[in-house]
Amino acid sequence: MRNASSTIEQVAGRRVWDSRGRPTVEAEIRLASGVVGRAIAPAGASTGSGEAVDLRDGGTRLGGYDVTAAVRNVQDEIAPALRGRDVTDQARLDQALVDLDGTSDRSRLGGNGLIAVSLAALHAAAGAAGLPLWGYLLGAGTALLPLPEIQIFGGGAHAGRRVDIQDFMVMPVGASSFAQALDWTAEVYLAAGTRMAQAGRLQGVADEGGYWPAFDTNEEALEFLVRAIEDAGRAPGDDLAISLDVAATEFHDAGQYHLGLDGRAIDGDALIELLVGWIDRYPIVSIEDPLAEDDVAGMQRFTAAVGDRVQIVGDDYLVTNARRVERAARDRACNALLVKPNQAGTVTETRAALEAARAAGFATIVSARSGETEDVTIAHLAVGWGAGQLKVGSFARSERMAKWNEVLRIEEALGDTGTFAGRGALAPPSAPAGTGDPRGPGRRSG
Repeated sequence: MRNASSTIEQVAGRRVWDSRGRPTVEAEIRLASGVVGRAIAPAGASTGSGEAVDLRDGGTRLGGYDVTAAVRNVQDEIAPALRGRDVTDQARLDQALVDLDGTSDRSRLGGNGLIAVSLAALHAAAGAAGLPLWGYLLGAGTALLPLPEIQIFGGGAHAGRRVDIQDFMVMPVGASSFAQALDWTAEVYLAAGTRMAQAGRLQGVADEGGYWPAFDTNEEALEFLVRAIEDAGRAPGDDLAISLDVAATEFHDAGQYHLGLDGRAIDGDALIELLVGWIDRYPIVSIEDPLAEDDVAGMQRFTAAVGDRVQIVGDDYLVTNARRVERAARDRACNALLVKPNQAGTVTETRAALEAARAAGFATIVSARSGETEDVTIAHLAVGWGAGQLKVGSFARSERMAKWNEVLRIEEALGDTGTFAGRGALAPPSAPAGTGDPRGPGRRSG
């Protein structure tokens, strides 16, 4: 018998704005009990070809980015289909959304509308249970606070391609709590800004809040990052390590990788050689999308070369898709999954990808997008699903800090019952850079 308190009474779509000043979709679900769940769809700049498609209006208005059609689809098609259903049956709700859309890429109703509704339903279900979202997802499990991955320099599609590498990030692998991890990162962020300004390298702020640099080479960013960690009084590699999002698909064309900053085009083997050289010289523990999404052989060669030393993350390559994760595991083409709910289109599909990664022994990183909002859902997903790692962007801009701050609140609520993932969250578990199971205990929080 259906529980009236968890019955969907109303589904509404709303047009709101993201961090790039572009429209996006917010969904709101009201239950018969009066509980309300609400969520906002983010949007990426660097996107994989297999992602769920955002429905945009096109034309000249707002650069073609308006979402009035997607909002209308929530109101006119999705709302009638979900009204009267039990919000706690997430799998059935999400399947109804997928069936209603009827396309493989969610392009008819819009992946932006579907993920907003799916996440709003999850929030409403947690509210109906009288629990915070992280607690609703966690159940009786042990809470794992994620190791943060935080952008210091932004490049690629996030910073006018001033540098080719999309994200130069730090991971506070030596911290003993999430709060301490953020303290250390704040010191590095400030030190990096000061060093860049003094050197005349600071050009502004990128999409995700990291500094927009004016470097002469891509490697110069790594040198500055190591110096910034030292300026902050921390030990590179021991306290804070480096993480890169290469986003190689963005500068790959006709079998060549075009490094605009270095003024040359190279093949996959040369790019692998370049990246391996950086790993040898700098305290790098994680590299995301080192080769293009369609360069499977390159991903395999790179993983064979350094997969026992660093975390190799599939983003554009895996697009939060369970089948792609399973194939990558068979191909030995990476060892970690970036989890982006809007790539998958629904909560159920997102969770399926994460579980496929766990079954393969991959590490998992819940991630924001470059076009973000004040929505903090992913902070709860990272804790509630025990992902081990969280990537939100930089240590600046309120749409980023809202998520970091939410994990601080969760850590405080957990007290000494929570465990900080720390270095143990990284893949591979046997590498010198990190020990322990990717989802296993790290250091005690607090």
